[in-house]
Amino acid sequence: MHETRELKAHGHTVRVNVDPEPEREGRPALWPTVGEYPIYDRFLYATMTTDHERNQRFLAALAKLAPGRRVLDIGTGEDLLWARESVQAGARNAVAVEVIEDAFHTAAGTLAALDEHDLITLLHGESTTLQFAPKADVCVAEIIGSLAGAEGAAVVLTDARNRHLVPGGMVVPHRAVTLAAPVHLSDLLPGQPVAFAEASLPYLQSIFDWHSRPFDIRLRIENPHADALLSDGQPVEVLDFNGELRTEQRTITRLAITRAGHVDGVLTWLNLWCLPDEAPLDALRMRTNWASIYFPLFDHPVPVAPGDVLELTVETALSDDGIHPDYQLAATLHTASGEEHHGSLASPHHGGPFRAHPLYQALFPTT
Repeated sequence: MHETRELKAHGHTVRVNVDPEPEREGRPALWPTVGEYPIYDRFLYATMTTDHERNQRFLAALAKLAPGRRVLDIGTGEDLLWARESVQAGARNAVAVEVIEDAFHTAAGTLAALDEHDLITLLHGESTTLQFAPKADVCVAEIIGSLAGAEGAAVVLTDARNRHLVPGGMVVPHRAVTLAAPVHLSDLLPGQPVAFAEASLPYLQSIFDWHSRPFDIRLRIENPHADALLSDGQPVEVLDFNGELRTEQRTITRLAITRAGHVDGVLTWLNLWCLPDEAPLDALRMRTNWASIYFPLFDHPVPVAPGDVLELTVETALSDDGIHPDYQLAATLHTASGEEHHGSLASPHHGGPFRAHPLYQALFPTT
């Protein structure tokens, strides 16, 4: 059973359905997506700095690329993690950039206590507006979202390649891909209420406060079961950071249903390469701080069987801040019997409607 709580956001009272069951290892949980917003706290930073799957790949890339070179670390965080690791790997020096003011001040204290403090320059601001010299040889940026581009990586790293890197400079990570597959939300949360995890409420509150009003925030599923997928995963967003990097894109993907069930939306997840020849990090099947994002598409679950096909169109266009993408999804389910079912969802980075889809009406009840 779920419970209902109230949040206050700049004069708006928001009722939220909450799963009061304590979170435990391996249990699926519904959260708001958090990485795209300037609400990082000690807990969120700790989930990244202790992420073994992520860290081993970034460390291997820096061990290969950093020695003897100048490194730019965008989104360095409180711990200056990749600036420090770059210097320890043999970089000539590193420039560390952080836009969140609290994180910047904590990082400044961290830097003052480091033996290598004279090799690291810490800057406060957005990398897209800062200027510095000389240019870097390598850019490392952990601004990849659970949706590959959700944190603005395409715009930020296009700018870094154009203004902050020497010709032929390299970016870490090398590639990020968002995959998608049709699912039924109840299969992702088996035996559980469709409600936000209680521990996620402070982050939901912070995001609504940041925006000054509630909106239909993207839904993060922690610990989803891969056997809930109704098809194989297929790419719907591709970011080649050392190749042709597009800040806006449109993909049309045909997802062939492989087992009987019901579909009401799609689950998306991240594959990430820090070096081109390595096996990717798979956020659905590996233990990592990146989770999966669920998009509701149909108002009601639709029965499916092998032979049915979900045609999914995913478009990204820059939001009004010029950095973060808005996502637009449209789906047509073609059944083997000749029926068609249509669904869609607009998922802006911020703003947009509140309670526009039946799922959001259930998550945020009015009574």
